[in-house]
Amino acid sequence: MDKSINLVKLCVGAEKVEDLLHWQKQPRAKGPDGKPRHVTRMWPKREAEILNGGSIYWVFKGVILCRQRILRLDEVIGQDGIRRCGIVLDKEVHRTEHAMRRPFQGWRYLTNEDAPSDLTGTRAREESLPVELSAALAEIGVR
Repeated sequence: MDKSINLVKLCVGAEKVEDLLHWQKQPRAKGPDGKPRHVTRMWPKREAEILNGGSIYWVFKGVILCRQRILRLDEVIGQDGIRRCGIVLDKEVHRTEHAMRRPFQGWRYLTNEDAPSDLTGTRAREESLPVELSAALAEIGVR
């Protein structure tokens, strides 16, 4: 059976999931097909595993709060002629249990075993807690 792997990425400039949702509605955050897209400098070496059901887990102020399924990786050539990776995402955002993450640059791989679970039922529809409170709860192990 083929394995899948996920990416984890800082959601720079956003404090809560609603900020990400708002950003992804903007035309500059979408690819030519209208799907949300995050362009990054590096191309993942584990592309086949990512495209085998992987997601991108978004980190807000040190806490993973949600994920989006990765649909494909598109080549994006910038005005500077440099090849970049366009990570094309499903429009649906799944809120997850809160999980602490130390600061890092770029993105990192995240195994399914280490990934936080999706919130279910009414918890998935609840408004996000303030990030500082989410971080404090995650730090003491309350999900």
